[in-house]
Amino acid sequence: MTTTGKQLFTTLEADGTLTVAIEDVTFPDPVGNQVLVKMEAAPINPSDLAILTGAADLDNAEYSPGKFVAKMPEPFNTGSKARHGMKLPAGNEGAGTVVAAGDSDMAKALVGQRVACVPGNAYSQYCLADAAMCLPLGDHSAKDGASAFVNPMTALGFAENAKMDKQDAILHTVGASNLGQMLTRICKEDGLGLVNIVRKDSQAELLKNLGSTHVVNSSDDNFMAQLVSAIDDTEAFYGFDPISGGNLVDTVFKAMEQVAVSKMTEYSRYGSNQKKQMFIYGRLDLGQTVLSPSYGFGWVLSGWLLTPFLQQAGMETVGRMRQRVLNNLTTTFASHYKTSVSLEEMLTKEAVTDYRLMKTGEKYLVEPWK
Repeated sequence: MTTTGKQLFTTLEADGTLTVAIEDVTFPDPVGNQVLVKMEAAPINPSDLAILTGAADLDNAEYSPGKFVAKMPEPFNTGSKARHGMKLPAGNEGAGTVVAAGDSDMAKALVGQRVACVPGNAYSQYCLADAAMCLPLGDHSAKDGASAFVNPMTALGFAENAKMDKQDAILHTVGASNLGQMLTRICKEDGLGLVNIVRKDSQAELLKNLGSTHVVNSSDDNFMAQLVSAIDDTEAFYGFDPISGGNLVDTVFKAMEQVAVSKMTEYSRYGSNQKKQMFIYGRLDLGQTVLSPSYGFGWVLSGWLLTPFLQQAGMETVGRMRQRVLNNLTTTFASHYKTSVSLEEMLTKEAVTDYRLMKTGEKYLVEPWK
């Protein structure tokens, strides 16, 4: 069987030239446990932008139908040296219909079914995917299932990680995002405390309508006082941050320490011994992460990625998480999109410069056959 179609590729050269273009390709037949999926929808997540656009100068790029060429500034180009000269596909996740399968029974059973999958090249009209990583969607649409993996499993991963570390509450710094809304629903269902940080009154109102009881607005003059009070109420000394750059993590650590010190019965020159932990799981701000010597030594800052967590959690936990996502795909784990674009439309200046901003509530959906 010969299958041809369009696929997006991104290439970064040693001189910093970034080329993102749509090409006509021939897709190999699936073998073993592989399935061939005719892709119907794929979201543009922040994690996709790392290789799709990175920190490239998109305002001054050269745009043509189905292609743009931009320059990657330093130090970001040198920091991406490992990919120089490599033509890479993009698109972590998406949904579509299985049109062919390899020899395994698991793969054959999916033929004709609409599935969510994580092929790593979802910005394409066809994708090869591992049947074991496909989630049959039943009567759900491709749009419903397109974002069934990255955000839902990440939000669930935060809750599962907190439980593994015997934490009763979580702090999240971008509370009104699609992922943040999912986390709000999860914590409410699971009885976990949650402190949400937002930037606008409208975002605070959105989360309160979802049942969030501790929402603090970083734009308010009394933000620090609100944050300290919320951490004190929930004992959320454990948080997740997708921003990275700037001083918000530093501010959170300061607030956590103020709460911890207020509970101390004896003074210590080293600060509290309350463990304060933050995980960075994204790079919405490409600037430096600023920390200050303001919260003793009882703190930990580390990275968090979904795939290593799933490997650590084990198949039983992962299976339970995937089933929970499927059971609540249009409620707890519902995703919302600002607009949908074709493969060609996603490479126009108007679209690229918009979705690269990663504004809360303005996610794009790619429909390869549009």
